[in-house]
Amino acid sequence: MAAITEFLPKEYGYVVLVLVFYCFLNLWMGAQVGRARKRYNVPYPTLYAIESENKDAKLFNCVQRGHQNSLEMMPMYFILMILGGMKHPCICTGLGLLYNVSRFFYFKGYATGDPMKRLTIGFSHSSFLYSVLYLLRLCSTSSSLNRVYVDNRCNLQCCKREAKLNDFFVKYGFLGLLGLMICTISFGVTLILA
Repeated sequence: MAAITEFLPKEYGYVVLVLVFYCFLNLWMGAQVGRARKRYNVPYPTLYAIESENKDAKLFNCVQRGHQNSLEMMPMYFILMILGGMKHPCICTGLGLLYNVSRFFYFKGYATGDPMKRLTIGFSHSSFLYSVLYLLRLCSTSSSLNRVYVDNRCNLQCCKREAKLNDFFVKYGFLGLLGLMICTISFGVTLILA
């Protein structure tokens, strides 16, 4: 054990914790698929439901696909985190957390049954964001923010802001992977030049 701790930077523990967090996220997604199997009557070992046999096939398939996509990306994400984190543990930890959060919202959006919602971060259903944007509007003395209207059911309409926020945060998952690739390349070049 002493040899491993001497080789790796102390901050590498954060990389390990972020990877374990992703494992828990994947377990949670798998549980959501299990619940969807029961809800939409899709028995094992059927991977994807057929629309001609099941009226809820699209709903189940969206939940399944959201999880499946995360499983497909997991090996690349793990290897980039493990290798890149050896040289840049703090940067990889931040990028990994960003990727984990974007994966959560990707799954939540996909699981709605509308595949296009996988590209949003779920802000249209977030009471937290409603509160933050409302407070920003109250605290803002300038008209730089788009007008925020809250009706009697606390629904938020934020003209162009919400779409821009969604587009901005959706790209974070891919930027997180790109950043991890750069950290891993940096580690590889360091090994070659050493």
